[in-house]
Amino acid sequence: MMDETDEGSLPAPEASFSELDHAMMRLAMDQALNAQLHGEVPVGAVLVKAGQVIATGYNHPIGSHDPTAHAEIRTLRMAAEQLGNYRVGESTLYVTLEPCMMCLGAMLHARISRVVFGAPDPKTGVCGGVLDLPAEGRLNHQTVVQGGLLADECGKLLQRFFAERRAQRRADRAALRAQQDELARWAASLPAEEETGTLHLDEAGD
Repeated sequence: MMDETDEGSLPAPEASFSELDHAMMRLAMDQALNAQLHGEVPVGAVLVKAGQVIATGYNHPIGSHDPTAHAEIRTLRMAAEQLGNYRVGESTLYVTLEPCMMCLGAMLHARISRVVFGAPDPKTGVCGGVLDLPAEGRLNHQTVVQGGLLADECGKLLQRFFAERRAQRRADRAALRAQQDELARWAASLPAEEETGTLHLDEAGD
């Protein structure tokens, strides 16, 4: 269990988030819906600097055949192109799901000063989920991480996605079974092949 004195990954009370924070997280949720439309896990991200949206991105590893194409990484790439510099200090990155190790590492390299995430990720999250890397003081760069902004809404996006995917898989399996049963019934309805006898004649032909 995380110590109450640790900083970086403690869930922030809703009151500690500004109106801008809420607006940007909702924009990130819109990006997450874009991911869902492409059949991807619905995660979205937004990068803001000086109150302006610099870049947005959504999860797209399957469609792009790229395991690094998480929402945060794609957002950082867009921001680097927009600014002509991969370092985007004094900025806030909003993401609907707790970042994984890869994404948090990229944020640290990009000098992101603040990260705000929505739903926790107990399987791959490293901001208090599986690990708590922001609390690791030995890292050469630091970022402030606040979690829990619109967590329920962000979490429901994921829950609905996986529920629909499970339902679709069940429907596909049921359709396949029905097709197999129909094929079996059709095969069983075919007339049995008649046996052909062999006529034996004596040498006289009688």
